[in-house]
This record gives sequence, structure tokens and C-alpha cells, in this order.
Amino acid sequence: MIDLPQKRVTLTNGIELDVVDEGPVDAPVLIFLHGFPENARTWRHQIAHFRDNFRCVAPDQRGYRGSSKPIGVENYTPDQMIGDVFLLADALGIAKFTIIGHDWGGAIAWGVAIGGQHMRVERAIIANAPHPLIFPKLLWTNDHQRQSSQYMRDFRDPVNDALVAEKGLGGLLDAVTNWQATGAMEPDERAALLESWENRDAAIAMLNWYRATPLEVPPMDAPFELPAGFALPQVPDLSIPTLVMWGMDDLALPPENLDGLEDVIEELTLVKIPQAAHFIPWEAPKAVTSVMHDFVNSTLQTKPTLH
Repeated sequence: MIDLPQKRVTLTNGIELDVVDEGPVDAPVLIFLHGFPENARTWRHQIAHFRDNFRCVAPDQRGYRGSSKPIGVENYTPDQMIGDVFLLADALGIAKFTIIGHDWGGAIAWGVAIGGQHMRVERAIIANAPHPLIFPKLLWTNDHQRQSSQYMRDFRDPVNDALVAEKGLGGLLDAVTNWQATGAMEPDERAALLESWENRDAAIAMLNWYRATPLEVPPMDAPFELPAGFALPQVPDLSIPTLVMWGMDDLALPPENLDGLEDVIEELTLVKIPQAAHFIPWEAPKAVTSVMHDFVNSTLQTKPTLH
């Protein structure tokens, strides 16, 4: 396994995160955010590549593995996850950074980038995570996206907590998703991930991310049209360099999520990765790392000192 030691970082809001912090402390900073149901090791291949010349910071986010797991759905709203990122940067003495996110980590990365662009966030890298103005509409109007998102309704239903208590998070994933159809993971990584799913407190905390979001996932028998009074969140355009990478075989997030990105991102680089599904950081590590390397280095105003 790629060695990624972690340290404990306490934020000013009282949340404690286990954090990978690798690379020269005076180098440009990359903050990596993992998605569900993973952890900081989602980005193991990319961190191993960048850590010689960049400071690579990757937390196990709130609710995951050994990081803080406050009790209650109200502690897992997206605004608090976004706040954790800025507080983590503050705790580590980081003024500006590149934000990188996949899946739920990508959703938080969108918020971090939009809220912190230019002031704190220099560029954004998003991997298979839908934009907050595109995804809510697709859930109403696109059959593929709505069907693929029905699992979220199960994750939100507390009746399934009994299954989690009995069999861990893996039991719920087996029951309501097709997670075992994802790309091949290294056996030792898979074993470590499955072990982390046995933590029942973490499992409920991870599900609380879905329960706390205001996003509405309509049932399949609802009309395929925007409902009366439908309103999108007030989200400004992104004007920092932004890379969006997309595994084109993603079963959960169809490529329609890419339509219209050019209207909300001024400096968009869009890279479609064929024959890769949802978990592209480790399903297609060479392609993802190469694309990220080229983007980061082409948009740096000051090149890092080689170590």
C-alpha cells in the first residue's frame, strides 16, 4: 500500500480530523476531498505523484473513519463541510490552495471553490461530482439520473439503520446499490476499506451527509418536469481555472451532468475519461494523474521549486 501517514488536526469549531499532510510546507498547496463511502486514500495515487513538489493535504472528512462524528443529522449540512475545509487550511497555516474533490468531496469542493475563489482558492479540480445548478434539474427531468439516484432515498430512510447496525455499511450497500460492480481495487486497499465500513458510528455519520442535504430526489413515479415553484440555489459563476474530469462509464452520474458547465465556469477545462466509471482517482489513476499534472502546472503563476 502507498504510505500516507496521518496526523490529528483540531479545528476551531471543535471538529477533529485525521489528515494526510505530505510534501514541502512552503510549496503550493493541494487539498484533496474524498467522497462516499471512502476516505483520504481515494487520492493515494495522485498524492504519491504530487507530494515531491506540492504540499498535499487530504482529510478524512467529518464522520469518516477516526475523524469526529458528532451525533445528529444537523451536524452534516454542506455549509459545515465547506467550513471545515477553510478551518483546516487555517489550522495548517495555509493562505491559498487548489481544491480537489471527487463524488461528495467534489460537491463540497464546488462550494469551497465558489465561496473562496480568488480570495483563498486559486483553482478547482472536480472528478465525477455534479455542479449544484445542473444536478437538481436533472433529478427532475432526466430518467437516467433520477433512476440512478434512488439509492439516496434509501440512504436517507432511518428504517435502514437497523440493517447498518446488524451488518455495517457494507450490508446497506449490498442491499440498495451495485457498488461491487465498480472497477478493480487493490486487494489490500479493498480489505482496509471494508474494515472501515464496520464502524457503525461512522456508517451513520456518513449516511447523515445524504440526510442533511436539502437536495430533493423525487420518486420514479413523479412527473418528469420541474415542479411548480422549483428554484435553484443562488450560485455565482466560477471565474478561477477549473478542471472537470469525468469517467464516462459512471452508472450513478450520466454525462448529461456536463451539459451547460461552460455557461457557469469562465475558465473551464473539461476532460472525458473513457472506459472509466465513477471512482476515477483509482479506477484510472494514470489518466487522472496525468490530466491533473498538466492542468496544475499550466495554471501555476509561479512554478514550484523542485525538491
